[in-house]
Amino acid sequence: MNVKKAKMIRRLQIIEGQVRGLKEMLEKDKYCIDVITQSSAVKQGLSNVENMLMEGHLSHCVVEQIKGGTPGKAVGEILKVYKLKRK
Repeated sequence: MNVKKAKMIRRLQIIEGQVRGLKEMLEKDKYCIDVITQSSAVKQGLSNVENMLMEGHLSHCVVEQIKGGTPGKAVGEILKVYKLKRK
């Protein structure tokens, strides 16, 4: 397994624990601001994983598509990812 993949899996394991923690916080009626703070950390963690995936895709898959003669597909995927990240 490559280093980036291992980092993403580790980050997702951390996020998984944070989500379980969020559930427990709600079950225990914890202070709303604390829950929101934890929720924000989960969103940031997921965003970081997305960024790592996007970086890998752009630097490898898209480059290979362009080299392989399918630049239209590459541009379409770049635009799709861009639109998804803006949501």
